[in-house]
Amino acid sequence: MPDAKTQAEALIPRFKLERLLNQDQAGRRSCLYGTIDGQPAVLILERAPFPSSTDYLAAIPGSLRAIKNLGANDIYHWYLANSNGADSDSHEFADLKINLIWPCTDKHVQKYSKQGVRFVTETPQIYRDHVRPFMQAQREAGRLNWAYNIIEGRSEAEDVIYRTPYGQDPDEGFLLLPDLNWDRRTVEALHLLGLVERRDLWSLRDLRRKHIPWLQHMKAKILDATTKVYPTVEADQLKLYLHYQPTYYHLHIHIVHVALEAGATQATGKAVGLDSIISQLGTMQGDDEAGMDAVTLCYTLGEASDLWVGVFEPLKKKNGTASQ
Repeated sequence: MPDAKTQAEALIPRFKLERLLNQDQAGRRSCLYGTIDGQPAVLILERAPFPSSTDYLAAIPGSLRAIKNLGANDIYHWYLANSNGADSDSHEFADLKINLIWPCTDKHVQKYSKQGVRFVTETPQIYRDHVRPFMQAQREAGRLNWAYNIIEGRSEAEDVIYRTPYGQDPDEGFLLLPDLNWDRRTVEALHLLGLVERRDLWSLRDLRRKHIPWLQHMKAKILDATTKVYPTVEADQLKLYLHYQPTYYHLHIHIVHVALEAGATQATGKAVGLDSIISQLGTMQGDDEAGMDAVTLCYTLGEASDLWVGVFEPLKKKNGTASQ
């Protein structure tokens, strides 16, 4: 007589699918309706975390099948692949989204290594005296050349899904391209980047009351472009936000499907809603030059990040806190 554990394990192979009920967590969990021995059943499939075994992880790259490159820019490459080698060579069954950085630098190793996280308070004075010079140094070091290459059409032209004619109206020009972490097929996980042509705006800190009409116009144009490229998506199924701190200092807007479950990139203290920025600018006292550089912002930083090491950690040691 089989024990209860064996009986339970024998149920799964007898499941007969009738229909898909739902997919969430960007497609990582599926809820299925079907029957087992003629009785109704709901089966929930969810991807487990990768094992930490070095033997297992070392074997993965060589065992992948149906590897499809989704795009490449300089040292950055991203793919879809099938980890179930015996199942199919078809891209339809790809179950892994892969990012590759090669050749990587020590900065990349630091960024993706496990590290402590700090919550910092950036006052207008800290921004003016420390963070703004840090941003300028990053820009002058050529950290934005890859973005300019995309904007000017010299690279990743095949990845741009929408653009206004470059140079026709520099203040209004922009383009849309998929975020590196989107698989480009799961609509409810849609994540795009809107890069503006103009170069005078480095981050949300540069936005002022005078930019409100421009921001409203950009929002309307980005929503219109996105819904035209993806006609199954309506404008009220999209949310727009800016990161602070951003990964790079050229103003860009994130466009994501509302069904995309919030992870670290949408966390409070990282993502600031575009509508919230417009509203805050509209309520500011002063003339049209009043702006986000006068606001105190709070966010998290990794302990290995240049901004923590070069700015906030020294401030903490000097003043006894990261926010003084």
